[in-house]
Amino acid sequence: MKSSDIRSKYLAFFKKRGHAIIPAASIMPLEDTTTLFTGSGMQQMVPYLKGATHPKGTRLTDSQPSFRTDDIEEVGDNRHTCMFEMLGNWSLGDYFKKEQLPWFYEFMTEEVGLDPTRLYVTVFAGDSGIPEDEDAIKIWQDIFGNTTTARDGKLGFDPNIKIYTYSSNWWSRAGGPTKMPVGEIGGPDSEMFYDFGEDHKFHENSTWKDDLCHLNCDCGRFLEIGNSVFMQFEKQEDDSFKPLPAQNVDFGGGFERIVAASNNDPDIFKIDMFAPIIRIIEVTSGKKYEGDNLAPMRVIADHLRAATFMMGEGLEPSNKMQGYVLRRLLRRAAVKARHLGVDAALVIKQSIPGILEEYVSAGFLKAGQTDRIIEVATTELTKFGKALDKGLRELEKCDAKDLNARFAFDLFQSSGFPFEITEELAKQKGVTLSKSDFDAVFQTHRNDSRTASVGMFRGGLADQSEVTTKLHTATHLLQSSMRKILGNEISQAGSNITPERLRFDYTFSGKPTPDQLIEIENMINDTIKKNLPITRQIENKIQAIKSGAMAFFADKYPDEVSVYIVGNVEKDWFSKELCGGPHVNATGEIGGIKIFKEESLGSGKRRIYAKLVTL
Repeated sequence: MKSSDIRSKYLAFFKKRGHAIIPAASIMPLEDTTTLFTGSGMQQMVPYLKGATHPKGTRLTDSQPSFRTDDIEEVGDNRHTCMFEMLGNWSLGDYFKKEQLPWFYEFMTEEVGLDPTRLYVTVFAGDSGIPEDEDAIKIWQDIFGNTTTARDGKLGFDPNIKIYTYSSNWWSRAGGPTKMPVGEIGGPDSEMFYDFGEDHKFHENSTWKDDLCHLNCDCGRFLEIGNSVFMQFEKQEDDSFKPLPAQNVDFGGGFERIVAASNNDPDIFKIDMFAPIIRIIEVTSGKKYEGDNLAPMRVIADHLRAATFMMGEGLEPSNKMQGYVLRRLLRRAAVKARHLGVDAALVIKQSIPGILEEYVSAGFLKAGQTDRIIEVATTELTKFGKALDKGLRELEKCDAKDLNARFAFDLFQSSGFPFEITEELAKQKGVTLSKSDFDAVFQTHRNDSRTASVGMFRGGLADQSEVTTKLHTATHLLQSSMRKILGNEISQAGSNITPERLRFDYTFSGKPTPDQLIEIENMINDTIKKNLPITRQIENKIQAIKSGAMAFFADKYPDEVSVYIVGNVEKDWFSKELCGGPHVNATGEIGGIKIFKEESLGSGKRRIYAKLVTL
């Protein structure tokens, strides 16, 4: 079955059951400014799962392009991709398990056409005083006509048993029940797996080959295709769990995995979204998609798809933040192309039109961007060529005694010079570099970076702490102040928030003077001192914009939107903007703001930084 057909069938299936189809969020979050990319389908749903009213109602569905940087290094096997699409449906205090589980099973068997004999499920086994999820077990028993449940699924797999329990079948932002802080919400989940059969069990190089086979063993035989999360409990001060008054369903289905299951082939890169790219690589390289060529071809296909999507949303390669990730994707693809003897620029030029067509037809990207994106990508490859030349010069100057894993990593960091090429050239000087040593240096750097910027490179939920909430609201004041002082030419081009500061990217043909920056800062702080109320209203998007609400990336919002107003709701407000939150209740809660840096990003874009201070 074609992937586009499955996506359409999914949305139509849940629309027929009373769900409103909501537009996908940008792959670079508009409101969750504490994470680089949208890492899951439910990321834009966090405020509503926590109790906010969604303008589209209590039954919602979508398909959400997502990206996780942690998976970049995993790409190369038959199932990992750093970009993926997640099918989602939600109940916000409406239906619950007895509707969700049969619906999902019906969709998979009747709409997608999966063989029921190949489907297996997991449920919560019980933990920390919370009992086994008997309700989910009973529902699945009714569905499968099977009364046997295997307690502790790790003990092994029996094809005649459909239901397996794991203590890990639990979801909260913090992890398992014991890790949840007081006030945190969470609940049991139920996963569905597709069984590809004995032929795909225990690959030769699998680390699981000597272990018992079970649904979660990751041996290659089973593929998780969907997970229904049931938000049921709130952690109490005495470590007990109180049932929530409104219980929510949060479902996420791996779109590419479901397509692979419909083909009964565990290789995700054989689905129709990847197959044309793989074919282009085969033709340009003169090599088959097999053996040692599998991993590099998969990396090229995955990275080009993700990079094209990012560029389709306006991102360009750079040395910071999302732009750095995009640069890394393009350069990794170029290195793998080099190994295959392929002209990376040629593969890019031939692949990008098809990738764009897929996502334009799905409604995720705007048409007419092909030439620009090809130009951005080929320009980046030209820069990478210069980086390679620089790296070669560094290698030529380096004494053999200094050629080690640290040198290879520093060369990688400074010039983007791939380890694989350093290793080839080091051999010419009689030096054998250890990939494991290089990986160890890389991992140390990665851990340090994660510690320094907690949450920024992690797919998942927003950080909605008190500090970041203040900074998010302050960003609204900053935008409005800049437009009042510098003019309405100011337009948001991006934003990012950490617990230490806010960062706001904007388009502007000029350059703010030091006096203008002081004026902007004073206007923000004067507004904070006035302690103006902040009001949230649900409005029609078109009417809200006509009334003067700022609406950057307006096409990404649904027809009915959340609008945050700073000041008088009826007239003379200080700021009115489409947004999903989070926000303080009044400006006085922010405290104070200090602008500490402003810089050019080139091409008519600029960046400004500010932090919280006490006035």
